[in-house]
Amino acid sequence: MTGTEAMTGTQARAAATAFRALHRGRPAADPLVLANPWDAVSARAFAEAGFPALATSSGAIAAVLGYADGEQTPVDEMFAAVARIVRSVDVPVTADLEAGYGLPPAELVERLLAAGAVGCNLEDSDPATGKLKPIEEHAAWLAEFQAESAGRLVLNARVDTFLYGDKDVSDAVARSRRYAEAGADCVYPILAPTDLLPELAAGAGIPVNALALPGGPSPKQLGRLGATRVTFGHTLHNRITATVQDLARELSGA
Repeated sequence: MTGTEAMTGTQARAAATAFRALHRGRPAADPLVLANPWDAVSARAFAEAGFPALATSSGAIAAVLGYADGEQTPVDEMFAAVARIVRSVDVPVTADLEAGYGLPPAELVERLLAAGAVGCNLEDSDPATGKLKPIEEHAAWLAEFQAESAGRLVLNARVDTFLYGDKDVSDAVARSRRYAEAGADCVYPILAPTDLLPELAAGAGIPVNALALPGGPSPKQLGRLGATRVTFGHTLHNRITATVQDLARELSGA
């Protein structure tokens, strides 16, 4: 289903179940690799290249729409961008929703389903302050989201300990476990040092999403270290931007 029409509850639950299954039973060197599109053109290119699912990048979408990252994109524009990506491809699309744009869980679920998304990322820090949210407060919010979702969306709970916190692996594991208890399907300790992935994967109890960075370990290597799912964030869009800048200089004679 390409998202041209809103899915029924049964269709959404089946799509989420199928996407959730892509995270399970994977060999260590074969993690689920999701490219991160920012518009219909990039989404089609990634889907045609054989990616089994896609995960939008909020930072890349913000850049394309002319905004800074960190929930600076008006929420209606973000969901419109997600919907365009969804309807442009025939593979599942999960959406990066940052910290939720201040929306209550019920509205987030409703908007995601209306856009045709199969899941989302939700982070545990405040973009305005760069501070981590209290773990129990955030876990309760995620639990409310999952209750509203009722199995119709796959939740990837981003853990920002290594981005804004004390970079203590025990804190990241504690948050991962608590979010798993709240119903998260996957956790995403963004910017976690790769040598900590085995400990994070063992402690989380659910699939772990790792960020592949330029010059860093390959997706297969990240898989061997414990990642079940690998994404690239806004780095793919950054590479395209650099190419356009080179082209612009070439055409201008600079």
